[in-house]
Amino acid sequence: MVYKEFGKTGKKVSALGFGAMRLPMKEVNGKKIVDEDLAVPLMQQAFDMGVNYVDTAPLYCETLSEDAVGKALKGYRDKVYLSTKNPIEDNSGDNWMKRLEKSLKKLETDYIDFYHFWGISLQSFKGWQECGKNKEFGPLEAAIKAKEQGLIKHISFSYHDSAENYKPIIDSGIFESTLVQYNMLDRSNEENIAYAKSKGLGIVVMGPVGGGRLGAPSEQIQGLLENANGTRAASTAEMALRFVLANENVDIALSGMENMNMVNENFKIASMSGHLTDTELHHIKKMMEENKNHAKLYCTGCNYCKPCP
Repeated sequence: MVYKEFGKTGKKVSALGFGAMRLPMKEVNGKKIVDEDLAVPLMQQAFDMGVNYVDTAPLYCETLSEDAVGKALKGYRDKVYLSTKNPIEDNSGDNWMKRLEKSLKKLETDYIDFYHFWGISLQSFKGWQECGKNKEFGPLEAAIKAKEQGLIKHISFSYHDSAENYKPIIDSGIFESTLVQYNMLDRSNEENIAYAKSKGLGIVVMGPVGGGRLGAPSEQIQGLLENANGTRAASTAEMALRFVLANENVDIALSGMENMNMVNENFKIASMSGHLTDTELHHIKKMMEENKNHAKLYCTGCNYCKPCP
């Protein structure tokens, strides 16, 4: 496994992160729940192989992802960095703290390593800044207090807003790591990733395989592989993950892994010392520019946008 310095946090993280959004599920009495008999050993096997970063959230897997991650971390808590998120439903710092406390309980832990302001926008961020200016106890104040108390180690944020709204959030100096979308089909945050890296933030990429769209065989995507100079990838998913990890500004690529085949394949890719040559990267970027309609295939499958516009 390749490990990287995670911004200025002082942590060294695995290039592959375990995304706990797509854990194996089962149906019990007509209700979908996480199949912990499969999910827990799956995550622990990844930890044993060297994956030391796991990412979850309160609403993942029918609200049961954090519970499963908490069980998987038993015996591994001092070896694995834990990331989860606060949905920030209002501007109340007290409510922000209550949501944090709920996650700590579900995860069965005393602290969270990287706690994210979940899917923030520039508009919402400015609203939280106004709370501080008005001497109100808002979400940003709550995060600082939680860090002082040791409940969280690093303040982070995940991002789905327009690419042009990203830099002012970085320039606030509040955040230590960022989780952002980036893949072969969606390179809109490429400049932002470089900027955040230059400011000392740790960089985590979500959706490296386009929510699975780059994992399925595709005549169009396969065309990119056939025309790429040099190395031939075994699958579109391999090429997609290699593309993300080839970006020197990316520290971690999250992958939502559902079975051991996915863990083994991704581990192998993330353990490569080199991912794509400059010639291959140039070729892929040129092809994607010439075939912008490929972007229409892009969807993470997270359902945040429902009903789909």
